[in-house]
Amino acid sequence: MNRPRFMIAAPASGSGKTLVTCGVLQALVNRGIRTASFKCGPDYIDPMFHSRIIGTRSKNLDAFFTDEDALRYLFAKGSEGCEISVIEGVMGFYDGFKIDSSEASSYDVSMKTGTPVVLLIDCRGASLSVLPVLKGFLGFRKNNIKGVIFNRMSKRVFETIAPEAERMGVKAIGYVPKVSDLVLESRHLGLVLPSEVMDLKDKLNRLAAVLEDTLDIDSLIEMASEAPDLTYAVPEVPRAFEGLRIGVADDEAFCFIYEDNMDILRRMGAEIVPFSPLADSHLPDVDGIILPGGYPELHAARLQDNESMRADIRTKLEGGLPCMAECGGFMYLHSLMTDREGNTYRMCGVFDGNSENTNKLVRFGYATFRSEKTGLWCKGHEFHYWESDTCGDDWTATKPTGASYRCIHDDGRVIAGFPHLYYYSNKELPMEFLRRCQSYRNRRA
Repeated sequence: MNRPRFMIAAPASGSGKTLVTCGVLQALVNRGIRTASFKCGPDYIDPMFHSRIIGTRSKNLDAFFTDEDALRYLFAKGSEGCEISVIEGVMGFYDGFKIDSSEASSYDVSMKTGTPVVLLIDCRGASLSVLPVLKGFLGFRKNNIKGVIFNRMSKRVFETIAPEAERMGVKAIGYVPKVSDLVLESRHLGLVLPSEVMDLKDKLNRLAAVLEDTLDIDSLIEMASEAPDLTYAVPEVPRAFEGLRIGVADDEAFCFIYEDNMDILRRMGAEIVPFSPLADSHLPDVDGIILPGGYPELHAARLQDNESMRADIRTKLEGGLPCMAECGGFMYLHSLMTDREGNTYRMCGVFDGNSENTNKLVRFGYATFRSEKTGLWCKGHEFHYWESDTCGDDWTATKPTGASYRCIHDDGRVIAGFPHLYYYSNKELPMEFLRRCQSYRNRRA
């Protein structure tokens, strides 16, 4: 299957990958090219920036969550109907989920999907010294690096450096000058949400205009067209839950949603019914709900003020409505939430406890999560500055290093905790959730 594609990767985090990726995406869209975008790794926020540019939701590609065949399938499905796909890398190009491994790195994704790579090198404070950096990345191991972009470099320096780079066997795609007025702001989980950036579309259009002058966009398109054909097998998913209605919280407070999680639920027959804990007064008529992560702390007062929604969720869950809640959604189910300024807000009261900001990273990284009661498991990750006095102990998290800890509440109806779970890592998890929803529906019939 032909799927034109390329990846923008970098030697390290903070090199400008998201800014340049967004600018390139905008330039491609402005040319009238049907464009798909992907983010390596588990990040939610970068794909939101991509989606605001291309008009549809971007997707993740994560080689820890899925095997190679599923990874290639998810890429092919996400790029369906598009003329080109741009994949944004994560962290440093070779950095995997362990210090001494490139597994689940941008490099790993590029090799498993046969994707040509453009290395984005941050040149702040350097000129000639960027060449040994490039040489080192090219020679470290067999790779798909086909081009290079020099970030924060002047035209004069680029014209001197580019021929030397091309003698190493890569295409010097161009340079990105310093664009201080076009940078994207950050928060502790990464970039601030797209809705919080003033004049985002105008800013990205101005960035795209800069990149049209300083990058060889035509060479990127040509490189993408030279990507090898993609082969894969479609993961088998039973369509056994036709007609189930699953409510999914989706608004400014709860927006960390893996589209692939929604996809597998739909493939199993479920209908996804969005609702807003901020704006709606009650839950829709559904057989189960999903409360994803997000930034509920930024909207705590509005969540507290929506008493009818909080009461409806508490009453329905106490009455047996199945629920999957993670991170911010889990915090919303607590009795209380205390923000970093010490203000405390009333939440749903499903769990008698308080979640509060610790002002430091509590848990970070990949893990495999397994139920102590049933053996049900799923891969996922955690990244949160908040802690709870009732984290749950029904599941065990095992890190790639072998370290483990207890987490997650699971009473046979509600699965709730800080971990973000990726359903394609084990289809038994969404199937079990839908079984619970089916049982609830049958009891109400």
